[in-house]
Amino acid sequence: MRSIATLVCSVALLAASAVCQGQGEPIPQNATKLFLPPAPLSLPSVFDGWVETGQPQITTEASQADAANAAALKEYGFARGVEANYKRDGDTLTLRALRFADVSGAFGAYSYYRQNGWPQVDIGTGAASDNNKVLFWKGATVVEATFSHVGPMSAGEMREIANRMPIPHGNKGLLPPILADLPTGSLDGQTTHYAEGPAGYAGSGGVLPPQLVGFDQDAETVTANYGLASGTATLTIINYPEPQIAEAQEQKIRKYLKADGKAQPPFTKALQSSDLASLEVRRSGPLVAIVSGDAIPDESHRLLEMVHYSAALTSIPGGGLSQIQMTSELLMGIAGLVLIGGGAAILLGFFLGGGRVLYRVLRGKPVSSVYEEEFIHLDLSEKWEEPQVAVNGPHPKG
Repeated sequence: MRSIATLVCSVALLAASAVCQGQGEPIPQNATKLFLPPAPLSLPSVFDGWVETGQPQITTEASQADAANAAALKEYGFARGVEANYKRDGDTLTLRALRFADVSGAFGAYSYYRQNGWPQVDIGTGAASDNNKVLFWKGATVVEATFSHVGPMSAGEMREIANRMPIPHGNKGLLPPILADLPTGSLDGQTTHYAEGPAGYAGSGGVLPPQLVGFDQDAETVTANYGLASGTATLTIINYPEPQIAEAQEQKIRKYLKADGKAQPPFTKALQSSDLASLEVRRSGPLVAIVSGDAIPDESHRLLEMVHYSAALTSIPGGGLSQIQMTSELLMGIAGLVLIGGGAAILLGFFLGGGRVLYRVLRGKPVSSVYEEEFIHLDLSEKWEEPQVAVNGPHPKG
């Protein structure tokens, strides 16, 4: 038994040593990105002939990054901002980069700043321009560039800036899942606005009064325009944590829309300009959808019916294994090898022990040597006689 125990312990030690050596090997690059801290937010001092003038302004306060929109930036998870001025051949350029906690916040801030009707530009993950202003986002960063004069190479210069922006991995690199609930037919992607709070919702042209949405119950919204045959329809989707909350909010919104001119708070500008016959609300799971605009009721209703909630698991790309996962795999590997070694030792014991038993049985001996009396003994059965000595007279002759 001591031999078997020694064998098992040896196998366990060898397994632990092998796995630990494997742990010491370099981890693939795509598996370490999740554990590395995000790259610091910075802007180049020189690029494409543009030379920085003065010191860049760095801040971690939303009120300093953009005082007029500080409340919305906080809702989107503002983390850091930097602004720098550049000159080149008499032209000027101002770059303002805003870093957020994740990709969802960056996309929301980008959709907040981008106005409907701005032409789309191929820069970063998404971009739009307005005269001498270019707005784009990539990863968790939004960049606003203001040129004194926009030239044919301005977009290419901004692509160079976008290439410097890191992309978060893991769950921080995911877009808001609610975007997948937007029907794609007739969708004007440049009118999509995502909001996580009342300031961002109202500032990006939300249809409902913010207090009616229920942001205090962890709601998030997406709004987009659709070019239907009879006119433009605006679709608002609100996502709530639970279907029960969505059901209660749906009833409030439905009652509010039916109140018309008596509604409190008063209708927003978007509701006032909508065809009252086309205003409709519908719930699907935790989603509440509202259609507004001037499209005919049949088309508005058809658009609303296309919103459908389907529960699905979302895979998290990239990131590799965490330290906890690697430790658990190490322990599971050791345990597995110990079980294999223990099983092999038991089978080996049965094989060797069974062979010895068979050998003894064939020789006519008991199965176990416990029943044999094998002692070393001395044969002391013969008696020892003392020689006789004659006391009187001569010793008798042979």
